[in-house]
Amino acid sequence: MIPVDGNDVAELQEVLLSLPRVKDKPTLIMAYTTKGKGISYMENQAKWHHGVPSEEQLKLALKELSD
Repeated sequence: MIPVDGNDVAELQEVLLSLPRVKDKPTLIMAYTTKGKGISYMENQAKWHHGVPSEEQLKLALKELSD
């Protein structure tokens, strides 16, 4: 098992590119993530597994992700 920060795209890419080419058995990559990472009102809030942001919330989320 290879643990990786699933919110870190560079780390994910590094792990994927470093995997040995094994054809006879699977490789498990355990990506640990934070739901809603980078969005203040969504981060670690279970209701956002199925919630739909309002127009204002969407604007805030996009701003926070671009900062």
